[in-house]
Amino acid sequence: MHDDPNEFLVRTAAFVDEDKDAVYRAIHTRRDVRDQFLPDPLPDALVRRLLEAAHAAPSVGFMQPWNFLLIRSAEKRAAVWQAFARANAEAEQMFPEQRRGTYRALKLEGIRKAPLNICITCDPDRAGPVVLGRTHDPRMDAFSTVCAIQNLWLAARAEGVGLGWVSIFHEAELKVILGIPDRVQIIGYLCLGFVDELYSAPELEVKGWRQRLALDDLIFEEHWGAQATEPVTPAAVAGPAPQGS
Repeated sequence: MHDDPNEFLVRTAAFVDEDKDAVYRAIHTRRDVRDQFLPDPLPDALVRRLLEAAHAAPSVGFMQPWNFLLIRSAEKRAAVWQAFARANAEAEQMFPEQRRGTYRALKLEGIRKAPLNICITCDPDRAGPVVLGRTHDPRMDAFSTVCAIQNLWLAARAEGVGLGWVSIFHEAELKVILGIPDRVQIIGYLCLGFVDELYSAPELEVKGWRQRLALDDLIFEEHWGAQATEPVTPAAVAGPAPQGS
């Protein structure tokens, strides 16, 4: 512990307009990449920058519960893909028959096509049994790990790196393939690689799976379901217009 924590305080101010625009651009043009990966390997220095961005995320009790398991070998990625394919076949059958063709057309091929896969985990024991801020909601460590993933995702967008989040698998099966302890939770399995182009809107919107909800319908004030008496200024007036997620 430092004798005078105040010595670490620095004055803050809003970013200059150019920097603000860059932040909002990364947020609004981030995409979930499924099939557009190029085979070129990512430079080690670039991967390090992305991991440092993830590691800079906030975490409950400053517990930093994450680990980053890097998977590059074709053999290991093939084993993970087989686990995904089995779960994906099960997932397809869960949707109405009229939607299954659209589901199959999404081409979820990132695991094998992306040159780098990263499995990001959450260790609930990282800071001991009682964690500041986690005392009443044990999910906070997992939420913290998601913040790390979002940091990595936005940094990847700024670096021109595509990222896809794979969530269709049985966690126990993936743990066996990757040697992950039972007590550790898998939060995200990510596929990363350079891409030539990204969709101008979310792929699921472009391909008719779902449309973006209207923000005004999602804003309540003071009580659940109570619409704001004074509407929040539209983004087109207050800042860059959202382009999707």
